[in-house]
Amino acid sequence: MITLDSPVQAVLGDHKKAEKIVSGLKLRTVGDLLHHFPRRYLNTAKLTSVSDLHEGLMLTVLGEIVATKVASYTDRRTGRPAYRVETMLQTDGPRLSMTFFAKRQHIAEWNARRLEPGTRGVFIGKAGSFNGRWQLTNPQMVLFGNVADEGGDGVPDDAAMTIEALTDVFPIYPLTAGVLSWDLQRAIRFAREVVTGIEDPLPDALKHAYAILDLRDAFDQIHQPASFEEVEAAQRRFRFAEAVTLQLVLGRRRRALMAQGAQARTGGVGDLLERFDASLPFALTAGQRTVGEEIERDLAQAHPMNRLLQGEVGSGKTLVALRAMLKVVDSGGQAALLAPTEVLAQQHYRSISAMLGELAGGGLLGGGTTVELLTGSMTKTQRKEPLSRIAIGEAGIVIGTHALLQDKVIFDDLGLVVVDEQHRFGVEQRAALTDKAGTPPHVLVMTATPTPRTVAMTVFGDLEISTLTELPAGRAPIQTNLVPLSDHPQWIDRVWERLREEVGKGHQAYVVAPRISGDDAEQGETDAVDLDEDGNPVKQPPRPLASVVDLAATLTAGPLAGLRVAVLHGRLVPEEKDRTMRAFAAGDIDVLVSTTVIEVGVDVANATAMVIVDADRFGVSQLHQLRGRVGRGGLPGLCLLVSHAEIGTPARERLDAVASTTDGFALSQVDLELRREGDVLGASQSGGRSSLRNLRVLRDEDTIVEARAAAAELLDEDVDLHHAPRLAAVVRDIEHSIQAEYMEKS
Repeated sequence: MITLDSPVQAVLGDHKKAEKIVSGLKLRTVGDLLHHFPRRYLNTAKLTSVSDLHEGLMLTVLGEIVATKVASYTDRRTGRPAYRVETMLQTDGPRLSMTFFAKRQHIAEWNARRLEPGTRGVFIGKAGSFNGRWQLTNPQMVLFGNVADEGGDGVPDDAAMTIEALTDVFPIYPLTAGVLSWDLQRAIRFAREVVTGIEDPLPDALKHAYAILDLRDAFDQIHQPASFEEVEAAQRRFRFAEAVTLQLVLGRRRRALMAQGAQARTGGVGDLLERFDASLPFALTAGQRTVGEEIERDLAQAHPMNRLLQGEVGSGKTLVALRAMLKVVDSGGQAALLAPTEVLAQQHYRSISAMLGELAGGGLLGGGTTVELLTGSMTKTQRKEPLSRIAIGEAGIVIGTHALLQDKVIFDDLGLVVVDEQHRFGVEQRAALTDKAGTPPHVLVMTATPTPRTVAMTVFGDLEISTLTELPAGRAPIQTNLVPLSDHPQWIDRVWERLREEVGKGHQAYVVAPRISGDDAEQGETDAVDLDEDGNPVKQPPRPLASVVDLAATLTAGPLAGLRVAVLHGRLVPEEKDRTMRAFAAGDIDVLVSTTVIEVGVDVANATAMVIVDADRFGVSQLHQLRGRVGRGGLPGLCLLVSHAEIGTPARERLDAVASTTDGFALSQVDLELRREGDVLGASQSGGRSSLRNLRVLRDEDTIVEARAAAAELLDEDVDLHHAPRLAAVVRDIEHSIQAEYMEKS
C-alpha cells in the first residue's frame, strides 16, 4: 500500500532520474511529490492558427526547433563583442524565427545546446516580422526536451505521455538540473493513481463553511486541471489550509501567552513621564500622541504587548519609545532598549540622557531612574557597577547591544523590551532578552522599513501595528539616483565629481562600502539574497567588492585628493570610532568612508550626500536606512546607488525600487515581494526560502484574514482541537518541529 508517507522511490521505481528528483528537489515522500505544485500554467487551448498572423498578435504555439546557430556581433553601445542565438521554430503553419541575445559566449552556447534541432516545447510570444520573415519576439517557453537525446526516432515515452495528457492548461513545475517537465508529470500522475489512505486534515464542516475542495480532488486539479477555474479552486484549497494551520499555531500560542499573563504597567504613583512631558521644549505631534495612547493602553493590560512601531526615519519613534519606557519606570519596573550596533547604542544613550536632562539622575528622584549603557566593548571593570545597578533595579532604563543578551545580565523587574531597527536582529536575540523577565515583558519593535517577516506577522495578526506618518520640521527631500556601471562604466567619474561639488558648497558626505578590507564584512552582516521565481537564491557574478580601507586609499590618492577623508568600521576600537564620529559631527571631516555602522542613529545635519558602492549587496531596508543619514539639516539630500547589477536582474529591480520612492512603507511591500516572508513561525528573518509553501502575504491577505477567523472559531470551541483530530495532529507536528523552536519567543 502506498500512502502519502511512503518513500517517494515507491512511485519513481527504477526511473533513471529518480535520484535527481529526490536530491535536487528534496522530495522525500510521496506526499512531498504531490505537494510539489506547478509554479504557473500555460493556456494551450488557444493555439492560434499561425496562418492568420499579424503584427503584435500574442501566440501560444506548440512547436519544434528545426534550426539553431550562434552568431557574434559588436554591441554598438559598449563596443564589446556580443552574441545571439538564431533559431527556427516549426509550427502547424509558417516557420517562426526566434532570437536570443547574450553578452557572453558561454551563455549563448548554453542556449544553443538547449535549443538544438529536435527540441519540442510550448512557446509564447508576440508575432512580428523582420526582413520579410515572421518571428516570435520575447518568447517564453516550456521545453519538452530533445528527441535526439533519447536515442530514438520519435518522441520519448515521458514526453509523449505529457503531450497526450495536454489539456487546456499546461502546468510548469519548478525543476532541477537534469529533470524535465514530463519526468515530474509522469511521476506525479502515477502517484495520484496509486496513493491510498489520503486523510484530509480539514474537518468537513470547515470545508463546507468556506467552500474548500477535498484534499484528493485538490491534488487532481492542481496537477492536471481541465480549466483555469479548477486551478483557482485547488490553489484556494491549499492556501486556505496552510493559512488556517498557521493561524491555529499562532492562535494557540497567543492564548497560552495571555493565560501566562504579564504585569500591567499603569504608571502607579510615579510622575516621571508627567515631568518629562512638561519639560519638552516642543509639542508632541498628533501622531505621537495617538501612538502613545495606543501603547499606554497595551501596557495597562495584564497580558504582554506585542506591537510594531513603524515610522519614517526622523519621525520621532525614539521619543515615543522613551515615553513608554518612562511609564514602565513609573510603575516600578525596568525598560531595556536593544540596539543593533554599538554606534547606535551610544547615540541612543547620549540622546535619551540629553532628552531626560536632570530627570536621568537617579540620586535626584530615587531608585529606578538611572540610564545605563552596556556594550560588548566595555571591560569587565567597566561593566561591574552597571550590572549591579541593573540587578538591584536602580537602573530604570538600560540601553545596550547584544551585550544585554549575555547570561550575566540580570534584571530586577524587566517590564518592557524595546527593539530598535529589528531587521538587524533574529528572533533568537529578541527571545534571549525577554527570557530575562520573570513574567513575559511587553515588547515594542521600532522600524522604518519592516522586514518581510515582520510584515507577514502583522498580516497574520501576531503583531499589532502603530504608524507615525508625520515628519518633523527640518527634514528635507532626498533625491536617489541609480548609477548603473554595467551600462555606463564611465559614470563613476561623475559620481566623485558630484561629491566634490557638495563638499565645495561647505557640506559633508558619506561613502558606504559592503566590506571593511579585502572580503571581510562587518560582523553579523550578510549580502542581500535575491530569489528566482522558484524561491531559489540567485547566484551573484564573482567580482571583488568595494572595501572601506581600499576605497578610502583610492579616493584620497585620486578623485577626492585634497579633501579630508576618514574611515569608520566595526573593527576600529570604540574610542577611535567615537573620536571619528565626533570629528565628523564637528565638521572636521569632509568625507566619511564607512560600512553600515552608520546605518542608524548617526545624525549630522551638514551631511548632504551619500554614495553607496556595490549597492546591490544591501537590502531594501538597509538602503533606505542608510540614505536617511542625509538631508537631516533642512538641506536637500542626494543618494547615489552605484552598482554593476544588470538590467532584468532581481538586484537591479531592488535598486530601481529604492530609487523610485522614499516611502519606507511602500518599500517594505517591495521587500516582501522580492525577498519573501521569512520564517513566520521560526527564527529566520528573511532573505532565503520562505517557510510559507503556498501563501504569499500580499497576494493572499484576504485568505489569511479569513483563515484567522476560522481558526478563532475552532479554538473557541476547543483549544486542543479534539473535534478535529487530524488537524490537531498537523498543528502539533508544527509546534514540535525544529522550524518552530523559537515560536514561543518570536
